[in-house]
Amino acid sequence: MGVSEPLLTADGVTKLYPGGRVGCRDVSFNLYPGEVLGIVGESGSGKSTLLNCLSAKMEPTAGSISFNTRTSGLTDIFQLSEPERRLLMRTDWGIVHQNPRDGLRMGVSAGGNVGERLMAIGARHYGNIRQEALDWLTRVEIAEDRIDDRPRDFSGGMQQRLQIARILVSNPRLVFMDEPTGGLDVSVQARLLDLLRGLVRSLGLAAVVVTHDLAVVRLLADRLMVMKDGEVVESGLTDQVLDDPHHPYTQLLVSAVLQV
Repeated sequence: MGVSEPLLTADGVTKLYPGGRVGCRDVSFNLYPGEVLGIVGESGSGKSTLLNCLSAKMEPTAGSISFNTRTSGLTDIFQLSEPERRLLMRTDWGIVHQNPRDGLRMGVSAGGNVGERLMAIGARHYGNIRQEALDWLTRVEIAEDRIDDRPRDFSGGMQQRLQIARILVSNPRLVFMDEPTGGLDVSVQARLLDLLRGLVRSLGLAAVVVTHDLAVVRLLADRLMVMKDGEVVESGLTDQVLDDPHHPYTQLLVSAVLQV
């Protein structure tokens, strides 16, 4: 895959719900390797619907979403078979859920949670799997002596860091993040954001980050799309959009943050 080729392409993605309610309408963009795209908007803006379409949880009503696969190049993800999509989820894709419990096996040890992802891509040597899990726990700032503890014994911030280790251990090329700091205390959010920013940059990850928090996209995203009522009302480089918003809705979002 050439560097100039997009990793993920959305073309006219539209999702209509029963009764004609618009989830998202005519969203198009290219995401390139190593690039982070932020999607912001208030509740009901369509950002979660779009993320569900992009991550193959929900098929759009119209439009297409293509991923640059290792074997076939840009391929419509909904033309892939279910096993092929599941393989993508285990290898090249990862999802950071807002509630880490949705991305963890709560009855399995911390090391087991990370090791499972390695086993899903073919790792079989127990010693190597455990060492790799230990390395990743250290990278996400979880103490080595917690490797055999269950996630239910961790704080919310530690659970989120464990979920990140579980996802990144398989070296995905694209990560979807759904409100990655939602529900965490402000001090924990800052630490997690700093960790995420370092990992995204050092690993050269491409990511789509959905959030209502402009501070999150300011720190993580190269480019930004602002959504309102299912449509993208403004897009561009993150700093440009946030420092000089043109659309009245974006101006409202930015001014609301400044007034807090």
